[in-house]
Amino acid sequence: MTDTDAFALPPWQTTREGELRRVGIELEMNGLELDEIARLTADFLGCEVKKTSRYERSLTGDPAGEWIVELDFTLLKKMGREQRVASDLGDEIKSGAEDVIKWFADGLVPHELVSPPLPMDRLGEVDRLIAHLREAGAKGTGDRVTNAFGMQFNPEVPACEARTITAYLKAFLCLFDWLNTRADINMTRRLTSYVDPFPGAYVKKLVQADYWPDMDGLIDDYLEANPTRNRALDMLPLFRHIDEQRVLAKVGDERIKSRPTFHYRLPDCLIDQPGWGVHVAWNDWLEVERLAADEERLEACCKAYEHYLEKSVGRLLHNWEDEVQQKWLSAEK
Repeated sequence: MTDTDAFALPPWQTTREGELRRVGIELEMNGLELDEIARLTADFLGCEVKKTSRYERSLTGDPAGEWIVELDFTLLKKMGREQRVASDLGDEIKSGAEDVIKWFADGLVPHELVSPPLPMDRLGEVDRLIAHLREAGAKGTGDRVTNAFGMQFNPEVPACEARTITAYLKAFLCLFDWLNTRADINMTRRLTSYVDPFPGAYVKKLVQADYWPDMDGLIDDYLEANPTRNRALDMLPLFRHIDEQRVLAKVGDERIKSRPTFHYRLPDCLIDQPGWGVHVAWNDWLEVERLAADEERLEACCKAYEHYLEKSVGRLLHNWEDEVQQKWLSAEK
């Protein structure tokens, strides 16, 4: 499969400024040490490695920006940024505590590789990097039962407008059951709350034909039903970018990063499986992009899904995923 075949572009390819939309990639893995991941990635990209703390590395030299390699553990990252003096008793105690926490974290907490926002036409390069890391011994979710590792990506929105964002939300909710089945999430990740589904009442509100709120209403409705990062499509980074005060007044989580992107958190990271790459989830995500951009098909799909949700016993006899597969996916492949 060539890069062009694997990474078709969405209907809305550019921002309002006319720039090719970008996408950031986050990969969780183990099997390699922090410095091994940094070195292998830097060598592949032609970057230089900079040690920013005991558990963080930055890779410089990519025109898109810095790549980050880090231990995905907030407490240890904070501890790792503190300087220690061996002769200081207080620092010795802190170092001992840090070592104990690191010992417990080893094997359970993944290392994370985070790209800068990359133009969408560079996604094939990320797949080649994944193959490079796999050959070196990187392991993903399927390697052991405790590996609840994800692959997240952050597609830049084509426009920070209420109608555009609402169209994406409607499309995602209509296709979620199909996406979830396609993703085949690892059981360990299913037992966590990282990718909880949206509440049923919120889904029913969003797919109504007349639900096209202004931006304040869209954000308020989302925050009322979803005051958490733990959604398969986390909208909090985008909404913080648009209206920071409104979001922080409802959700005081310092991990919410302001950025003009969707935060798609559903897929597992299966980096150790031959042939796996970003293209697997990307090609499914494109169905959301295509449905959001097709106003007539989106309206019809929402109407059909709303009718399905209104059923009670009848839903046992009607498989919505099958209907999506047969009727509501795009003809583009």
